[in-house]
Amino acid sequence: FKYSKSQLCKSLSPLAMDLRKSSDEEKLSLCKKYFIAGFAFLPWLWFVNAVWFFNEARKPNANPELRRYVIFSFIGATICAVGIAVWASQFQERRASWGAQGDDLSVTTIKGRA
Repeated sequence: FKYSKSQLCKSLSPLAMDLRKSSDEEKLSLCKKYFIAGFAFLPWLWFVNAVWFFNEARKPNANPELRRYVIFSFIGATICAVGIAVWASQFQERRASWGAQGDDLSVTTIKGRA
């Protein structure tokens, strides 16, 4: 490899954010950006937001706006996860009965019936 492990860790350190070093305004700004980005069909950002800022939101002196973003991020991620699970189960169960439309929705077309 071109880099040693310590050099690689140092080069990636700007990508790893330590929330303890951030101000409350920076935390709120980042939390808000992740929450808004989740509406662009990126619900995994809501999950990341909820997990990343969970401890910050639980503090007694936490910013109420940050707490609200964390709670709504968790709710949004949960709703999306349930929706995807329901869609996947229904699609697997009923794809054959949907005929050509079910085949069009498939990434790979399965021939025949099981």
